[in-house]
Amino acid sequence: MAPARSIVDIAWVEVPPGEPRREHAWRLLRAMLPAGAELSNPCPRCGGPHGPVAVSHAPFLAGVTYAGGYAIAAVAAARDAAALGIDAEPEHDARRDAAGMSGVLGDGEASAREWIRVEAALKADGRGLRVEPSTVVVAQAADGWTATVPDGAAYTGWDTAGPPGILVSVAILSPGSPGV
Repeated sequence: MAPARSIVDIAWVEVPPGEPRREHAWRLLRAMLPAGAELSNPCPRCGGPHGPVAVSHAPFLAGVTYAGGYAIAAVAAARDAAALGIDAEPEHDARRDAAGMSGVLGDGEASAREWIRVEAALKADGRGLRVEPSTVVVAQAADGWTATVPDGAAYTGWDTAGPPGILVSVAILSPGSPGV
């Protein structure tokens, strides 16, 4: 298998104020996916169109996230990843920075970087915030980090380049990993 960082394509676009960000994100995804791929995003709980991105008619996985006026999209071939998650946050956010992130990932202060790593793993897991974020264990690895999700799997993750001033993290589950 190729190194994890090389199997996920990432793109972003600035979303003009007042325009639907999902339309911009899906435009990015359509440009990244092969012709004929179809996108949907059914909520796993209610079926409404606000859940994780699903790709049909093409063997690919996709994810989107929004931060600081940007739509950010990620795509990976299903042969290279069994699950994919992406998350982003502004590096500096006056409201978040003033409130702090104490307690959001357990006891003590958390950083925006720590938060998006957990969120990327939970998105890859498929349960999102239905899993208590403080129960996810993130550890540094040789080429990024790993995240172990309770009653889930261990995800390979890394921090990647994104739009100016935006922190971006990606998590995948490798094919053949326990839990696949």
